[in-house]
Parts: sequence; structure tokens; C-alpha cells
Amino acid sequence: MRKLARFLKPYKLQVILGPMFKLIEAIFELIVPLVMADMIDVGVAQHDVSYIWQRGGLLVLLGVVGLASSLTCQTMASRASQGVGTDLRREVFHHINTLSWKELDRFGTPTLITRMTSDINQMQTAVAMLIRLVVRAPFLVIGAVIMAMRIDLTLSLVFLAIVPLVALVLYLVMSKSVPFFKTIQKKTDRVSLITRENLSGARVVRAFRKQEAEQERFDEACDDLARNTIHIGKLNAVLAPFSFLILNLGIVVILWFGGVRVNAGSMTQGEVVAFVNYMNQILLALVVVANLVVVFTKAAASAARINEVFDTKPSVEDGSEALVKDVAGAPRISFRNVSFNYYEGAAEALKNIDFDVTTGESVGIIGGTGSSKSTLVQLIPRLYDANKGTVLVDGVDVKDYPLWQLHQKIGMVPQGNLLFSGTIRENLQWRMPGATDEQLWAALETAQAAEFVRQLPLGLNAPVSQGGANFSGGQKQRLTIARALVGHPEILILDDSSSALDYATDAALQRAIHHMKPMPTVIIVSQRVSTVKRCDRILVMDEGEIVGDGKHDALLKDCTTYQEICYSQMSMQEAQA
Repeated sequence: MRKLARFLKPYKLQVILGPMFKLIEAIFELIVPLVMADMIDVGVAQHDVSYIWQRGGLLVLLGVVGLASSLTCQTMASRASQGVGTDLRREVFHHINTLSWKELDRFGTPTLITRMTSDINQMQTAVAMLIRLVVRAPFLVIGAVIMAMRIDLTLSLVFLAIVPLVALVLYLVMSKSVPFFKTIQKKTDRVSLITRENLSGARVVRAFRKQEAEQERFDEACDDLARNTIHIGKLNAVLAPFSFLILNLGIVVILWFGGVRVNAGSMTQGEVVAFVNYMNQILLALVVVANLVVVFTKAAASAARINEVFDTKPSVEDGSEALVKDVAGAPRISFRNVSFNYYEGAAEALKNIDFDVTTGESVGIIGGTGSSKSTLVQLIPRLYDANKGTVLVDGVDVKDYPLWQLHQKIGMVPQGNLLFSGTIRENLQWRMPGATDEQLWAALETAQAAEFVRQLPLGLNAPVSQGGANFSGGQKQRLTIARALVGHPEILILDDSSSALDYATDAALQRAIHHMKPMPTVIIVSQRVSTVKRCDRILVMDEGEIVGDGKHDALLKDCTTYQEICYSQMSMQEAQA
């Protein structure tokens, strides 16, 4: 948690003054039993009504000042805790956006969501408790003991015996329950994972009639979380009864020996009542301490999870801040003996990849499922970094580019066809925020999306629901292609971006791209032979290696892998046509 203390710096005033106001409240609370004792010993004993009203007024004044101090502290605690939570959430979100796909794959989306929400909420609660109760609770315990000793040193020995016993009970209960808090956060991650899978994959679940199976899986995860939470609840349930038992025994002892001392004339009735009040204050303060231990233990577990995100450094780091100059005459894209694996110790997804792509050339990449076609093109915009070898764009190592300059050259359509909530215009302007309507319509025309967008009542201002759920698969795919085309990128990467398109639309899309002026360098990843057949070159991949490189006719004669793919999709006559 110390690593996250830096987020408290903007709220130093609240962190310092808040506990001070709470301390004022605690001081007044410790004075109350003395005033009560005085009221009983003087006012009640001597039937002095005016004295009772006087002391009663003093109690009201102490209560009002204490309440004002408490509300002031509460306000400061709220501002500081909400401020820290907002700053922390903003910083975590920013850091997550700096991570490469490699780190995001390692964490997984559900746990990052949980850390952004539940874990940061725990930190907010800890900050609020830090300001409100960390000073007050121990001060009340120590202050009550001191005030009791001031009244009667001998009888105060009961306090010195009771407090360690209650502290021992607290320690035993907390030592058993604390280890479960980290487990609970992991169980929460599991529930979040299943929830996200079912919400995002609701159509698949219903298509396969798996509602009951998924309900059982969700119930099992919830039951697992509940079992751990109930176990902690049972442990904590022991705390209050044992604490009350010990403290009530202490009150019995005080009343017993206090009565003896009252009869002997060494104590007054009011002082005995004050002793009982101080014992109750200790009880409440120790219960608060127990709750603080729970809160800060949860916060410590959450802080460790948040720090894990902060401590994770992106494997893809920005290159030089200065603008990089292209090497004249260099190929547009070059792979030099590139190998890649997703994590240390894993098998190589790409092995010794070596090829050049010239400016304006169209290259199709085809291969069986799992042949690492998408992995290869993801190295160009540095979604991942190669483990060995070099990837160059315009003769410059992609690692030397400022990321903004590299991405400005590239328009990419990744798998997934993801659209964001908003409007069509807002989605199309992602790559180029200042794009004009003319540029947007030009991109839509090329992507074969202009016709259906014109038919929408609001055109470019038509709403897009989350994930683009209000459009068909083919429409979403064409809109994502148009988004990549806005601004006319020098390199266009289409990663299986025509899978939802019919053959006629796919063919029209390929023709439109080839007629763009100037013609971008196009990399097309596809499972369809008909899609890559028109490309200037075709790279055939198998198990992470390039096993064929050439035009369609040449590969059909010489490349066995390409032949197998072709003849699985079309007849021999169609393939040779």
C-alpha cells in the first residue's frame, strides 16, 4: 500500500485536518462520562435541579461540537477518498492503455475490470477509514484507560486486564480470516469472467441452448465465492460475542468492586457510572479496530493487485520521439529472419520469416487455421514485438518509430469487427479525427458500405450500439474497413476482414482497393482463395513458416499446401481459371 501513498499527496490538507477534527470529537467523548459523574454526584445527590440543567447543557454543547467535528471530518474523508479513487482509476486505465497485447493477454479482461472497479473501491474505503477512524479508535482506547486511572487507579486495573484479552481475541480471529481476502478477490475475478463471457456471447449460448449449463457454471462460481465469504463471516461473527462477553464481565467486576468502594466511601456512584461508560467506549473502539483490520487487509490485497498492473511494463515501448525519415528506395515492408513466441518458453508461433513487400504491392497471406497468419501482420504495427529478427517499414526498424508516426502510416482491420457506441461518423473518425464528410464517404464507397449508410435515416449520424450490435456482420465488417481507409493510409492491413461478405461484395471491395489513387500497400489475410487470388503475390503459411511465395498460378503448380487449400474450396477448373 505504501506504493500507492503517492495518490494521497494532492489531499494532504484532508489527510491532516480530518483526523484532527475526529480527535476533537474523541476528546469531547472522553469528557462526557466525567460530566455525567459530576451530574450524578452533585446534581442528583443534592437534588440541585439547576446544576443538572447546567451539566445537561454542557453535554448538549459537547454533543453539538462533536457532531460538527465529525461531519467536518466525514466531508474531508469523502473528498479525499473519492479523489484518490478517481485519480487511481484514471491512472490505472492510462497504464493499461500503454500495455501491449502481450501483457493484456497475460492479465485477461475480467481481472482488469475487477481491479478497475472492486479493488479500487476497496482502496477508497481504506482512505476514508484512514482519515475517520485510524486516529480516533486507538485514542479512545488509550484515553479511556487513562481517564479511568485518573478516577481510581486500583479499579482501573480491570481495564489493564480486559484490553489485552479483547486484543487477543481480535488477533486470533483476524489471523484466521485475513488469508481468505486474497482468495475472495480471485473468486470475484472468476465470477466476472463467466459474467462477461455470457453477456458477450449471449447469442452463441442461446444458439447452442446452453443456458442451463452456463447457469450451473455461474452458480458454481457464485457458490464458491459465497462459501469463502461465509467462512470469513463465521470467523468474524465470533468476534463480537467474545468481545462483549469479556467486556461485560469487566463491567460486572467494576460494579461489584465499585459498589464495595462506594460503601467504603472511597468512590462515588457517579465515578462508577463513568467507569462503566469508559468500558463501553473501549468496547466500541475495539470493535472499530477489528473492522479497520478487515478493511485494511482487504485494501492491502487490492493494493497488491493494483500494483501488479503498475509494475507490469509494456513489452512494446515507444521509439524515438523525433520524427523518423524513411530510407529512400527501401521496400515498404521487410521481414528479416523474424521469429516470435507469445511468452517465454512457448513454442515459436513464427519461424525465420523473411520477405519484402514493395510500395503499392498487394500481398495475400493464406494458410490453415493456426498457421500464425494474423500473428505475422500484427508485428507490422507493433501490436507485438518480434523476439528475433527485424521488421522494417520504409527501411526503418519499427521499434525506432514513434508509435504515432508508425500508426499514421497504417490502416488496420483486425479480426473481430468491433465498433464502439456512438455514431457512424464518430467510429469512422477514429483514425483521423478531423476527417471531412467527403473523406468519410470516399472510404465508405471503397469499403462497399456507402449504399446501406445512405439508406439510414440519419446517414453518418446514425447511432451505433455497443459492439455495433444494431448492424449485421457484413455491415460491421464493411464499416471497420471504411474506418481503416479514412485518410488513405500508406499500408492497409486486412486481417480476415471479408469473412462475413458475400463473394460479389468481396470482389467489388478488392477491385475498389486496387483502384485507389495512390494505391496503398495492401496485406490481406484470408482463408478464401478467391480473396487472395487477385493479389500481386501470395504468401502461403503452414505452422508459422512461409512455405510458398508467388502468384496464384505458380503456387498452384509448385506449392502442395496451396493446392490443398485451393482444391478444398473450388474445383480444379475453377482454380486454374
